[in-house]
Amino acid sequence: MICDQLKNAAFYEPTHPRLKKAFEYLQKTDFTKVAEGKYEIDGQNIFAIVQEYMTKLPAEGRWEAHRRYMDIQYVVTGEELIGYASPDSMKPGEYNDEKDIVFLEGEGTMIPVPEGTFMLLAPQDVHKPQIAINKPQQVKKVVVKVKM
Repeated sequence: MICDQLKNAAFYEPTHPRLKKAFEYLQKTDFTKVAEGKYEIDGQNIFAIVQEYMTKLPAEGRWEAHRRYMDIQYVVTGEELIGYASPDSMKPGEYNDEKDIVFLEGEGTMIPVPEGTFMLLAPQDVHKPQIAINKPQQVKKVVVKVKM
């Protein structure tokens, strides 16, 4: 798991060959003018999901992980907490191959992710997104899925 400002994305591009293209998309796109939805960047290798939602109370959130995709979760407006945990400390549920997601149960650390910040989550990084910091608020976020 990496949490940093988008301006520092170049430091992390060597981690995976597709990250440069994913970060370029985030840096060059004015998301204030992009509607919610799914946007292909490089077919199914890299795509973005633009979301707008109210953050949730911690008890309403769910721990999740993926197997085939890495997430870059970039907060465009607002702020939220994203939980982080090791899979060793969690009890996994049933993996949904079609959606590349498994929900888990357990405890982890909550990390504030303010506007202009991204969290890079590898498949082994269990995470709990969309959590309110003090009270629920409106957030616009882009999740770029990068195939491993």
